[in-house]
Amino acid sequence: MKLIRTAVIVILLTLVLSACFGPTSTDTSREPRPPQTSDNGTQKPDDHPPDKPAGETPDATGPETDRTTEAVWIAAGDVMMHTPQYPGSYDSKSKRYVFDPFFEKVRPILEEGDWSIVNLEVPLGGEDLKYTGYPLFNAPPEMAEALKNSGINIVGTANNHALDRGEKGVLRTIAALEEQGLIYKGTAGSQAEAEQAVIVEKNEIKMGFLAYTYGTNGIPVPEGKPYLISLIDEQRMVEDIEKLKAEGADFITVNLHFGIEYQFQPNEEQQRLAHRLIEAGADIIAGSHPHVVQPYEVVDTVNADGNSRRSVIIYSMGNFISNQQGDFKDYGVIFRIHVRKQHRTGQVEFTKIEPIPTWVYKYKKNGLNQYRILPLDETLSKRNQPGLSLGDYKQLESSLKILNKRLESMLK
Repeated sequence: MKLIRTAVIVILLTLVLSACFGPTSTDTSREPRPPQTSDNGTQKPDDHPPDKPAGETPDATGPETDRTTEAVWIAAGDVMMHTPQYPGSYDSKSKRYVFDPFFEKVRPILEEGDWSIVNLEVPLGGEDLKYTGYPLFNAPPEMAEALKNSGINIVGTANNHALDRGEKGVLRTIAALEEQGLIYKGTAGSQAEAEQAVIVEKNEIKMGFLAYTYGTNGIPVPEGKPYLISLIDEQRMVEDIEKLKAEGADFITVNLHFGIEYQFQPNEEQQRLAHRLIEAGADIIAGSHPHVVQPYEVVDTVNADGNSRRSVIIYSMGNFISNQQGDFKDYGVIFRIHVRKQHRTGQVEFTKIEPIPTWVYKYKKNGLNQYRILPLDETLSKRNQPGLSLGDYKQLESSLKILNKRLESMLK
């Protein structure tokens, strides 16, 4: 009997100790997170702050209801390459083109962006396809390198000049952008790539990105290859927006190549289509094609769930870099939008919207054309740009007032 009682006591003690101290080893494995992908489907690591190891839950000073993260959205207009821009950008020593000086004055602005976007309105087809300007463009692949060096990380490629060098030009442009690690949308090398969602996450905020053009200047899309370029198709665009929402995008940017060239105000069709896409769930319309700055709108809507939403329509950001001059064709605008996400609700808001007008300063050096994109407010504030006269500054002041008035003309 004593032996039985002793055995029971030993068993009970064993159970108590196990409950107190647990097993001697623990399985800490968990389900792997699905990979995030860029537009071309290549796996990329999650974005984590440098002081937090991958996979660690972000610190919160309070409950989830109080936690927000912020990021900066930046976009600029048309990147074009006309014939006069080439000679002064060629480096005879390295035997290659260097376009970085175009962007050196706006680089600090572009580098502020978590998402920094431009419309690339020229194929990067390589020298054997001949470097040309208007009407059929083709530029060196070094332009992709210059864009990356300037702080740009996302490129819209759907525009009326995308097929200027046919399918080969499209594919070579994609290759040049991929080589620099730039994300792109608007052209594709396959149907699968064209259908792949582009969602770019920064600071735990996911931006979906789409790009479309009204046409290709009459150049036919190769038969059986509609995927090469994304043309404006309202029903398809609405479906693409819905797809991005379903795949987890917190907000959506649509890079839209539309409107009438050299018109300072958007036409009725621009306004109708832009508002239709906002109603469908787009949050920012980043417009291009007119080659001059047009106004922007801030649109307040109510979602199906009853939550209010503020969206932005930028009808045209004008020329970012080109050889075009006169009638405001050498002016553009960079937009900087501050984005905040409330993590409990998932709601995203735009807390600050800032247009930054720019001007392409063209001058001669050793008999060759040089180009610099100058932010107007900073240029007028410092007044230390070599080569500019008092008369130049006076003209820039007048132009800036006109641009600001035009930009704000559709705000309520």
